[in-house]
Amino acid sequence: MRLPRAKPGSAASLGPKIVKPIISGQNVLVARVLLGVTGGIAAYKACELARLLVRAGHELTPILTPETETFVTAKTFEALARREMPRELYPHLVEADLLVVAPLSANTLAKLAHGLADGVLTQTALAFEGTVVVAPAMNPRMWGNPATQANVESLRTRGVDFVGPEEGDTAEGEIGVGRMSAPETIFERVTSLLEKRGQLRGRRVLVTAGGTREPLDAVRFLGNRSSGRMGAALAAEARSRGAEVTLVASNLSARAPVGVEVIQAPTAEDVARETLARGDADVVLMAAAVADYRPADPDGEKRAKDGELWTVTLEPTRDVLLELGRGRDPSTRSVLVGFAADRGERGLERAREKLANKRADLIVFNDVARDDVGFNARENEVVLVSAEGERRIEKAPKERVAAAILDEVAGRLEEASGRDGR
Repeated sequence: MRLPRAKPGSAASLGPKIVKPIISGQNVLVARVLLGVTGGIAAYKACELARLLVRAGHELTPILTPETETFVTAKTFEALARREMPRELYPHLVEADLLVVAPLSANTLAKLAHGLADGVLTQTALAFEGTVVVAPAMNPRMWGNPATQANVESLRTRGVDFVGPEEGDTAEGEIGVGRMSAPETIFERVTSLLEKRGQLRGRRVLVTAGGTREPLDAVRFLGNRSSGRMGAALAAEARSRGAEVTLVASNLSARAPVGVEVIQAPTAEDVARETLARGDADVVLMAAAVADYRPADPDGEKRAKDGELWTVTLEPTRDVLLELGRGRDPSTRSVLVGFAADRGERGLERAREKLANKRADLIVFNDVARDDVGFNARENEVVLVSAEGERRIEKAPKERVAAAILDEVAGRLEEASGRDGR
């Protein structure tokens, strides 16, 4: 039996449609999914991913690198997808809704990070403007290499969604982080992303990120260890859901995501000015670590070291979250989210007090007593504190935590829209 080859103008380029998938019997929105598979022993897992996507009703086009066929043949994926693999780049490949690359080898990861286009898969990725999900799989030492991590950071900044890798046994017999995530895990992430496309379209989202620096003299400052990764992840997630995003950035060490407006705000006063000027946004996420105090009389010159005590008087900075809370118009149905970086149970109790005092809808509590999450870490574990209760988001990459926070925000917006009869 000859399998159909998708061509320009075929169903692959006509947009999502409603079908009845095999697995649930319910009507769902079907997407055009491109499944890229790169060389490596984990390629066999992509067969199960292909099966899950097809059973869910999605229109699947497999794209294999030449190295992949030393592990799994193209005919296997063509049979699962019921569609021939493209041998050259067709326009319909970049008109799809989602590109998934699983497994993603270290070599192809580097090519994607640097914009190389030496095959159909890398050509497609370079031309593709939709959502991209990747599931890396490689030796733990390769994954941990600074070059690989720099490539990962570059792709994350450009909005690429990473699933895994996981810790466990690898093909070489080593144990470490490098295993491809389970096909079911990747499928769940793909399903979640497809469900949330356009969820915040037409909404304006304001995010503050990073840590402020308050001048002591011409060269010194009071600051903190915030990298801005959490705020950047929130901005990227909001953008991926269709929102118009503004990022008020305070000395970011993480890269700002593409597709968002970036406003530089190095000091607490800068954050106050820029944030309050845009406080009428539909959603305000105050993720920046803003100094509570600043030197009252900073020296315009560098203070020379003379062996004497240096006494510095600190004065409180403006409480932007409080001003936003007090100035809110209830009829706008906006969502205000504050962040609380504190320590232990007493810190969580202060977060509860902050929720009421600042009139916020949600406080995200981050326990900074731990070294493995929070400040300057790639992972986080938080507690969402609201008037309705509390929910813990277990330790996960900050991109995943950002998605969970935006799920809560989107739910509140939807509930408010329902009350308004929209």
